[in-house]
Amino acid sequence: MALSSMTGFARSHGASGPYSFEWELKSVNAKGLDLRLRLPPGWDELETYAKKRAAEGLARGTVYATLNVKRANAQSVVKINEEVLASVVKVASQLAGRIDAVAPSIDGLLAIRGVVEVVEPESNEEEDKAAKAAAAAAFDTALADLVTMRRREGVTLGEILGQRMDEVAALARIAEATPGRKPEAIRARLAEQVATLLEASDRFDADRLSQEALLMAAKADIREELDRIASHVAQARELIAKGGAVGRRLDFLAQEFHREVNTCCSKSIDIELTNTSLEMKNVVEQFREQVQNLE
Repeated sequence: MALSSMTGFARSHGASGPYSFEWELKSVNAKGLDLRLRLPPGWDELETYAKKRAAEGLARGTVYATLNVKRANAQSVVKINEEVLASVVKVASQLAGRIDAVAPSIDGLLAIRGVVEVVEPESNEEEDKAAKAAAAAAFDTALADLVTMRRREGVTLGEILGQRMDEVAALARIAEATPGRKPEAIRARLAEQVATLLEASDRFDADRLSQEALLMAAKADIREELDRIASHVAQARELIAKGGAVGRRLDFLAQEFHREVNTCCSKSIDIELTNTSLEMKNVVEQFREQVQNLE
C-alpha cells in the first residue's frame, strides 16, 4: 500500500430533477480524522452518511466538506396577506378622524410586517429523496478523488523521505569514519590536555587526572548512538516501503532520530564530528517536517 498525504482537494458536480449541486472537499494535517460539513438547510441527513464514508476511506486529517445546492425554477412567490392588510386599513380609517395625519401610502402599507409574505415553492418529496441520493453518490466521487490526490502526494513524500534517510545513513557513515571519534584519538587528546595541566602546576594528581580522562573518553564515545541511528534508518525505510497510515510511527521515529543526533552533538569533542552531527540534525528536522504531512 502506498503512502498517503493528509493534504488534498477535490470537487464533484451532480444534478437530479430540478436540483443541481456541487461538493468541495479539502483536507489538511491533523492528529486524527475530523470531517467538518457545511450543508444547506434541509440536507442535514447527509451528515451521517458522509462521516461514515469518510471514515472508511481516510485515517487522518481534517476534511472540510461543503455542499452547495441550487434548485431550478425555484422562484419565490410574493403574496399579500389580505387579512393583515384589511386590519391595517381598518385601524388607519379609525385613526383618520381622531388625528391629523397623512393617509397611508401603498409603499407604507407594504412595509408593515406581515402584509407581504414571501412564499417558497413547494418541494416534491420524491424529487428531494432522489436528489439527496444523487448528492450522496457525488460525495463518494469527490471522496475518491480526494483519496487519489492524497495518495499521489504520498508517493512524492515517500521519495523525499527515502532521500532524507539516505542522507542520514551517509552522514552516519561519515561520523563513523571520523578519526576524531575513535576512542584512542579521544584518549590521546585528553592525555595531551592532562600533560599540559601537569606542566602548568604540580598540584594535580596525575593518576586521578588519567582516570578522569579515561572516563571522559568513554562518555564521548558515540558507538551506541550510531548503532541506534542505523536501526532507526532501517525501520523508517521499512515503514515507507510498507505504506498505509504510518505517519504517527514515522513521527515517533523522527523524535528518536532527533534524540540520538542531539546526543552525538553533546558528546562530540571533535570539530569534524560536531559539524557532521549538526548536518545530520538538520536532515532529521527536514525528515520530521515532511512526516507531519503523512496520514
